[in-house]
Amino acid sequence: MHSGSCLCGAVTFRIEGEIAAPQACHCVTCRKQSGHYGAFARSLKANLVMTAAGGLTWFQSSEQVRRGFCSICGSTLFFDPTDQDWTSVAMGAFDGTTGAKLSVHIFVADKGDYYDIADGVPQKIDL
Repeated sequence: MHSGSCLCGAVTFRIEGEIAAPQACHCVTCRKQSGHYGAFARSLKANLVMTAAGGLTWFQSSEQVRRGFCSICGSTLFFDPTDQDWTSVAMGAFDGTTGAKLSVHIFVADKGDYYDIADGVPQKIDL
């Protein structure tokens, strides 16, 4: 089980089950939402339990995806494809260690010009 929250604590959650190996997304939308690039791990929606959701707000970023964040502190929290059985959780929102290791960088063609990806993790131009 993993638990997490936003910066101010208005949104807290737990994952009752495993999380997938995280992906680092360098797409323009993730970069604009987070201020850099996003690192997210998938969890089955059935395993994601909201324990406090007072500040949780959803932004419909496309027809297929909504993004969850805290409306109080602004923390990026979730990437939720509405037609899938999984939700991705921002790695920075987890409390403590997860034991997870980054599996892939995606949308690297969209990455910012101010950094290099040199960690040896596989890279994909798109998804």
